Amino acid sequence: MSSQNEQAIREQAAEWVVLQGAGPLSSAQQQALEQWCAEDPRHAQAHAFAQATWADLGQLASLPMPAPARRGQVVQVAAPVIRRRRPRLRQAVACCALVLVAALGVEQGPQWLLSWRADYLAAAGEVRRVTLPDGSQVDLDSRSALQLAFDGQQRRVRLLAGDAVFSAAPVTAAEPRPFVVEYAGASSQALGTRFVVGAAGEGGWVGMLEHSVEVTLQVPPDQGSARQLLREGQALRYDQAQGIRLWPGRDLQRATDWQRGVLVFERQPLAEVIERLNRYRAGRLLVIDGALARREVSGVFRLDNLTAAPAVLAAELKAERLELPGLTLIY
Repeated sequence: MSSQNEQAIREQAAEWVVLQGAGPLSSAQQQALEQWCAEDPRHAQAHAFAQATWADLGQLASLPMPAPARRGQVVQVAAPVIRRRRPRLRQAVACCALVLVAALGVEQGPQWLLSWRADYLAAAGEVRRVTLPDGSQVDLDSRSALQLAFDGQQRRVRLLAGDAVFSAAPVTAAEPRPFVVEYAGASSQALGTRFVVGAAGEGGWVGMLEHSVEVTLQVPPDQGSARQLLREGQALRYDQAQGIRLWPGRDLQRATDWQRGVLVFERQPLAEVIERLNRYRAGRLLVIDGALARREVSGVFRLDNLTAAPAVLAAELKAERLELPGLTLIY
């Protein structure tokens, strides 16, 4: 199933939860909801996620916080979703944050919600290095977030969003606990030092930069392998549908070019280039011509000078550019 269809499922689930929050469903509505959840396991999963997000937002609303700043963040981010995609949600403005979270998924959730959950956070355009309590180091890519879950048995961390390179402190007599990274339904246990974990399609990916790592799915997949030992220079991707499989075409140096302060593209469709650039910019880039979106682009962009990227792309492709507040259109 395409990511666009997955987004539509999350949006539909969000609407159901908003409707449930407004009061008891009628018998016809309840029957329709049950039928929708039964049509596809992903429907039920999306509905459960939306319900959990609703509960989390309820807890967040009860926390003391500087009201003006927080209200400003929610309204600015969520209002376009209400205006463009779901006009009938105007009657439930208080629920707009849920719609946004469910539509984008928790891995791409709004920064204010991530900041509530995360112990370490990298803002848009920021590449941040942090040192964990055990001495391990983590390089967080832009818009990435990390949550610690150390206990007496494991040094477990949860990647909540984005990509991160982990340099795990080794297991010693003084520190016998294994170092484990949890993301998108898989656990990666370090058997060496440096590896990268991040998002890939409907699941995640792992790349081994030094030594080895063992990746295990937390739930057996519909098909394919649930466990893989990954050695230096190798990469893999995984999801619940197809399990774990090696990813021989993954260029680890290019996938971690953000560590070096650059983004490198070589003969990639403009749509993919725009999608990645958006991760590092405060405003949004949008290409609205299908043929243009498929045009291939090569180039190197510095993270500290991405404001020039729209003009460079438009000039190279001989395309038009329209600057709007918070949005740049290329066509």
